[in-house]
Amino acid sequence: MRAYLDCNATTQPLPEVVAAMAASLTDGWGNPSSVHRAGIDARHAVELARESVARLLGARPAEVVFTGGGTESASLAIAGTLDALGGPRTIVSMRTEHSAVREACEALEARGRARVAWVPPAAGGVIDLVALDAALDAHGDDVALVSVMGANNETGVLQPLQSVGERCRARGVRFHCDATQWVGRMPTSLADLPVDLATASAHKFHGPKGVGVLWMRTGVRVEPQVMGGPQERDRRGGTENVPGIVGMGVAAEGAIAWLADSAHRELGAARRDRLERSILAAVPDAVVNGAGAARLWNTTNIGFPGLEAEAILLLLSERGVMASAGAACSSGSLDPSPVLLAMGVPPRVAHGSIRLSLSRLTTDDELAHAAEVIPACIARLRRSGGAG
Repeated sequence: MRAYLDCNATTQPLPEVVAAMAASLTDGWGNPSSVHRAGIDARHAVELARESVARLLGARPAEVVFTGGGTESASLAIAGTLDALGGPRTIVSMRTEHSAVREACEALEARGRARVAWVPPAAGGVIDLVALDAALDAHGDDVALVSVMGANNETGVLQPLQSVGERCRARGVRFHCDATQWVGRMPTSLADLPVDLATASAHKFHGPKGVGVLWMRTGVRVEPQVMGGPQERDRRGGTENVPGIVGMGVAAEGAIAWLADSAHRELGAARRDRLERSILAAVPDAVVNGAGAARLWNTTNIGFPGLEAEAILLLLSERGVMASAGAACSSGSLDPSPVLLAMGVPPRVAHGSIRLSLSRLTTDDELAHAAEVIPACIARLRRSGGAG
């Protein structure tokens, strides 16, 4: 039995996505910048996909910029804003952000292109709005951008985007939201939020890897970071990844249909909660990180004190359960997640924390298998002193 519970890392492409991409590679391989029939057909496919993605985002097609993925989109939003507004300026963000944002901010600061004000999280990993106000007031007109994610990729904790955005609006500051884990899993209407820039990635909602979007509200300008052509209205150079974009458009349509019935999300949350309860009942000292906050329906992050996440994940994989931790392996060891540490999770718990993330394709059989295997693996590791 195989249980794939690493859907925040990537999701399985839908069959219709694979078919559409194969057709694009076979029949629609023209360059969308060319003026002949093959190029026109490719351009038409790109624009149809742009319309589908815009519908998923609750936005206008002209506001959608296709990129090579969520990481590139975040870099374009942050570095592109600094270049457009003139720097160095201050970026306000959180250390619980995805590394695509957190490390981009750190790199820009190290290169003298920005100063970063880190706002601490309050209980459960939710941004401390009082501290946000203080940071915005302290840096005043020097603030170029606030970057706060919609849903945390490790814990699923949701941030109060309306409250953050209202504070930015009141001060005339741009607000970027990393919506990578949100888009395709929750209803989205960017036009109705006080957000200026948002990023998403196709492979988080059953599309292909290697294609993402930066949504830019009409009137917002960023300087391109990939130069070499006029593509994407001079906002991102390079020949478009037509098959990937086509696949993203088909995945967007699938997500729109799935999101139309709120019962799907309620069922997903109930299944996630049952999995949590089963594990907690079998492992009484286990801890759900972020449990006190509102969370994305598909994500749980569970800490097993005194163990190492790497050993847990390797043993789970041997038994057919695929999960992840919050940090990448380095030199044969797994460092505790900086996100969890920033939330105040004790190192003893953070070291042994794993993420289980579902998708709309996750089955009850997979969850039942995980609920049986995970406690057994924890018990085995503890008997062997955590070495696996």
